Amino acid sequence: MKKRKILIVGGGSAGWMAAAYLNGALNQRGEQPRVDIELLESPDTPRISVGEATIPSMRHLLAVVGLDEMDFMRATEATFKQSIKYTNWVHLDNSFYHHPFSSMRAQPLDRAGLDWLQSDRSVPFMETCSAQVKVCEWGRAPLTLGPWNLGPRLNYAYQMNAQKFADYLRDFSTARGVVHTQENMVAVEKHNNGHLKAVHTDTGRIIEADLFVDSTGFRGLLIEGEMGVGVESCSQYLLNDRAVTMHVPYERFYPGMVRPYTTATALSNGWIWDIPMQTRRSIGYVHSSAFISKEQAEREMRAYQGPGCDDLPCRFVDFKVGRRKKIWAGNVIAIGLAGGFIEPLESTGLYLSDLGAVLLAEHFPWQDDAMEVLASRYNRLMSNRFYEILDFINMHYCLTQRSDTEYWRTVQQPEHITDRLKAKFEMWKHKPPTPHDFQDQWFAGMTQQPQAVELCDSDRRPAVDTGGLWNHESYECILYGMDFMREECDRWFGSQRPVTKVHPAIMQRLQTFHQHLPPHALWLQRHLGMAEYATAAKPVGWVV
Repeated sequence: MKKRKILIVGGGSAGWMAAAYLNGALNQRGEQPRVDIELLESPDTPRISVGEATIPSMRHLLAVVGLDEMDFMRATEATFKQSIKYTNWVHLDNSFYHHPFSSMRAQPLDRAGLDWLQSDRSVPFMETCSAQVKVCEWGRAPLTLGPWNLGPRLNYAYQMNAQKFADYLRDFSTARGVVHTQENMVAVEKHNNGHLKAVHTDTGRIIEADLFVDSTGFRGLLIEGEMGVGVESCSQYLLNDRAVTMHVPYERFYPGMVRPYTTATALSNGWIWDIPMQTRRSIGYVHSSAFISKEQAEREMRAYQGPGCDDLPCRFVDFKVGRRKKIWAGNVIAIGLAGGFIEPLESTGLYLSDLGAVLLAEHFPWQDDAMEVLASRYNRLMSNRFYEILDFINMHYCLTQRSDTEYWRTVQQPEHITDRLKAKFEMWKHKPPTPHDFQDQWFAGMTQQPQAVELCDSDRRPAVDTGGLWNHESYECILYGMDFMREECDRWFGSQRPVTKVHPAIMQRLQTFHQHLPPHALWLQRHLGMAEYATAAKPVGWVV
């Protein structure tokens, strides 16, 4: 079999994730090289350090690439993430709910959602079926200081410095055969069929390849600049188009703990992420420029942090929510921002880069005549997943009951809700979400019209979300966290309903975890060498 060549244009997290994963999956981590992989990175592109949160799938990437978890966490200032905490999304009253990664459902019949709807809702839904919510609120790590002997493990992801992650993947990958070239692309050479043949650099080099990965960010230098593939806007459903970000160092602003979760707090015209790392927190106010000015957004972000942060630098980032109409066109595959963007409310930014690399390894064209059929399937899977994420994030906005600003009154209007999500809501007004909903994800009210030709390859079927990124448990978490069906349940079951029950197994897990799980900061200090900061405090009742 002829040895293949991949050229990745653009570095950053997306480019180096692709390089590392493809080297791990296709070349046995460099031990059995079947594909030459080169990454071309411009030395003139500014490098921006940001905090990024992930979902648990990141652990699959680490395993395939061959990364040691502890080395990875040290190199990237990573902390554990066990949940996303949503504050002020339903009402402006400091109420919150969690979307944790671990839950415990009764078997063989899961009635958690229905039982909660028929109760008085005196306990938040996720606390009836997950011990992880309390673990997060206690500020505990998902691992013990020694060997784990506490039964089923808690699932988790990471919060980390994205620039250091890219650097770590670069060093790991180049040591295992990936070629790193720091030059500027100045021209592209094509075959007669329109496929890319080679890239020319400013040093006079000509780099030929069989497959080209575009990781050049929003610019899409290859996928749009050379292949002419545009973007489908989804800004009708997600109105935010700008963020203002800031780093908050622990040397000055250590809050006394390292939260083992990401916080998403709804403000006047959007929401703010709060991502804790080992030396600082990364915060960013995601908002709509149509409803709030830059100056107002910055003031609101600094007010969220509190006094004394006026001298901390901040940065504005403009973005557009949308997907590349074809992620794979010809022999060019867009990975990362070049392929599309959805605001990071559910921490799916790095996930989409991860998925792009995973699917490319699974659909790798070892023969040229396989390119078209593999590209068609790849595009179908990536577009389905994009729309699945779009629906899930859209759900947080349209279920809000806030009316304190024009922004919140607008996002919940019917024209800003996807048709797929409307159909799901109609079904779930008659029955709670169940696993079978995602085996044939087709509900009455969903369109049966073929997709427009320019939005797909030969497969024009309407999008479905059967990929399993979020199951019925995740949907129940958001629906009931956002008080879905409260008025209907009051009519159906009356206002005098039984007290909400928590499964005894959850109560037992809580007792065990409270006794044995250490504070998150303590685990990071013991295992990763995180510094101790002046305001650090151990939770009451914890004995070292």
